[in-house]
Amino acid sequence: MNIQTGDKFSWSRTFTAEDVLRFGELTGDQGIHHVRPDDQGRLMVHGLLTASIGTKIGGDLNYIARELKSEFIRPVFTGDTVTCEVTIEKVEQKEGYKTVDMRAEYRNQHGKVVMYGSSSGIIKE
Repeated sequence: MNIQTGDKFSWSRTFTAEDVLRFGELTGDQGIHHVRPDDQGRLMVHGLLTASIGTKIGGDLNYIARELKSEFIRPVFTGDTVTCEVTIEKVEQKEGYKTVDMRAEYRNQHGKVVMYGSSSGIIKE
């Protein structure tokens, strides 16, 4: 894949209670805020489940992450639609692969930032 510095990619997902409960079963994170609805009937989405939206983009790019950093700004709840926009910050050609640095911004359906992320890794040729 031919990617360049400045390229942008995005993906959106709406989280359901089933998503949160299944992720909790898979990871073992059964924090009360993930299994017991709040006064509005919502579950809080796991931070790493929210962060996983970006892995769809990484998969599309055949990207292998070596380092990840996440900053969780505000909670995400079931019923929220979150869009991750990834910006390619740096691409460097090596022999047989590219090193890639990227940053991500995650926004909810109200346009509010819920998370920032960054990553560095490789794309094999």
